[in-house]
Amino acid sequence: MKKALICGISGQDGAYLSQLLLNKGYQVIGTSRDTKASNFSHLDNMGISKHIEFVAMAINDFRSVLNVFDKIKPDEVYNLAGQSSVGLSFEQPVETLESINIGTLNLLEAIRFLNLNSRLYNAGSSECFGESTEQQPANEQSCFLPRSPYAVAKASAHWLIANYREAYNIYACTGHLFNHESPCRGENFVTKKVISSVVKIAQQKQQKLHLGNLDIVRDWGWAPEYVEAMWLMLQQDKADDYVIATGRSVSLKHFVQQAFAYFNLDMERYLVQNNAFLRPTELRCSYADPEKASKLLKWKAQYDIDDVVKMMIDDELK
Repeated sequence: MKKALICGISGQDGAYLSQLLLNKGYQVIGTSRDTKASNFSHLDNMGISKHIEFVAMAINDFRSVLNVFDKIKPDEVYNLAGQSSVGLSFEQPVETLESINIGTLNLLEAIRFLNLNSRLYNAGSSECFGESTEQQPANEQSCFLPRSPYAVAKASAHWLIANYREAYNIYACTGHLFNHESPCRGENFVTKKVISSVVKIAQQKQQKLHLGNLDIVRDWGWAPEYVEAMWLMLQQDKADDYVIATGRSVSLKHFVQQAFAYFNLDMERYLVQNNAFLRPTELRCSYADPEKASKLLKWKAQYDIDDVVKMMIDDELK
């Protein structure tokens, strides 16, 4: 039985990845800084917590990482840990860079120091690429132009992975997953905020929806199928980096319109644009070209943004 170590198991991706790996017969071990204080509600709701072994590990503490790796000797490692909010990274830049950069370096060093054959997946981000256009969507050859502390940290982690892969022949890869959503999204993500607010407005429990820039363009996909791409990256003969996306980008305004349309409500009656939600710097447009993943991983998104809105609302109404 293969052992999979998931760093940062409590979040959206950790929950769906755990479910996928358990279904494939893996022994799943999840890490958290404090296993007693952490919130594993997503895993509890899926009914899979009892099938997972939880271990305490501080990813930015090398001794902690080394001890866990030496004890478990995982076949596969999924690095989903670190501060994951773009907006919050402007308020907590030091914590963001430390948790992502030092954390990634510690995982690589543990594998190198212990001479393990562990395969490492690192969660990159579409934010690394900065602006992209429909005519020139971001792919694996695109230059990085990060515009937030979060994106800077993810770009740096990408190059750490590439460097250790080349220098020490470690099987390590980065998946640059474009925006992917699900009912497990936290309230600090705009998609979850929109869905929750629109449902409350439809139920007459809320009057207005306050948002910042509605003109931003993103490629939004369905998280439960994106975790399969993570797994597929570690099943290849050669480690490599991939862009994972649907290939279709729309504006936040479109996302909001689709949510209100679900209830046949007029968005203009309830939407308030609030400058308080604007960021110091913001990516205006983000387009992706997932052709490499389709060709080499045989992975292609089955759901796009319109499906995502409907499925998230359906779950919210349960």
